[in-house]
Amino acid sequence: MRLMLLARIFAALILLVVSIAGPAGAAGKPTVTVGVLKFGTVSWELDVIRQHRLDEAAGFELKLVELAGSQATQVALQAGSVDLIASDWLWVARQRAAGADLTFIPHSAAVGALVVPADSAIRSVGDLRGKRIGVAGTPIDKSWLLLKALARDRYQLDLNAEAKPTYAAPPLLNQKIAAGELDAALNFWPYAARLEAAGMRPVIGVGEMMRQLGLATDVPAVGYVFHETWARTKPEVLAGFVAASAKAKEIMARSDAEWERLRPLMQAEDEATWRALRDHFRAGIPKRWTEEERAGAATLYALMASLGGRDLVGDAATLPDGTFWPAVRF
Repeated sequence: MRLMLLARIFAALILLVVSIAGPAGAAGKPTVTVGVLKFGTVSWELDVIRQHRLDEAAGFELKLVELAGSQATQVALQAGSVDLIASDWLWVARQRAAGADLTFIPHSAAVGALVVPADSAIRSVGDLRGKRIGVAGTPIDKSWLLLKALARDRYQLDLNAEAKPTYAAPPLLNQKIAAGELDAALNFWPYAARLEAAGMRPVIGVGEMMRQLGLATDVPAVGYVFHETWARTKPEVLAGFVAASAKAKEIMARSDAEWERLRPLMQAEDEATWRALRDHFRAGIPKRWTEEERAGAATLYALMASLGGRDLVGDAATLPDGTFWPAVRF
């Protein structure tokens, strides 16, 4: 029994450290190890970097470590097993408030949406009274908090009391609304894109929710997260990664052929889904990351802190200094 347990632990460790080799780089180049979800949308960009040897051109070798979930990537970064992961900046802010030296550079401004069946009578947030709403995640999911704030401020509607929210994993929500068990689904962008490809209709996107709540700038939702000490000791390596990421996004923005190549990784069920995923990814490529966007993020953070409280942001009522790595330009 003991031997069996040790074998399982050893196998788990092997899975943790196995990396996916990209195109071979020149000997002696520094490496950047990224913890990824195998079929996550960030892996599409990283695959483009490897396919076009953008890491070699930028003076480093990209290595990927496949992990089982977002929490596993966060643990790997905190343990020093990887150099970077993809996560949201609210998590980074909470970690910084607790004393960690994590920091963030933008990857994508793509956000989710509230989606309904094509023939639904729901046309606006105000029509959600009494409706069964599926929410990806938990009661403190950021999109849900924004939707509730908008319903309260614009429509005097308390969605907790006057609607029927259900919290579940994103794939399950898609199954439930397709089966008619939900009237609306508030889901992350890859899943909302799949619903749209299947003929469903977006009522409002999370970006539009933010604009209606007074946020004038687009704030990247997901980015690359790393330790500040790593960035300061290897500035040229980080600069190379940022350059390779930007070049990969350029390729993905203009080349349909590149998206054809990415089809297997995207796991698109059909042509409409492939197009929807491609178009939503492209729409989420950040165009700017200036003081204006960073100020917008601070405003959004204050709103999130007021809506989600300590359960969402921890002890920091304002955005901690250093949450965003300053030396990034688009």
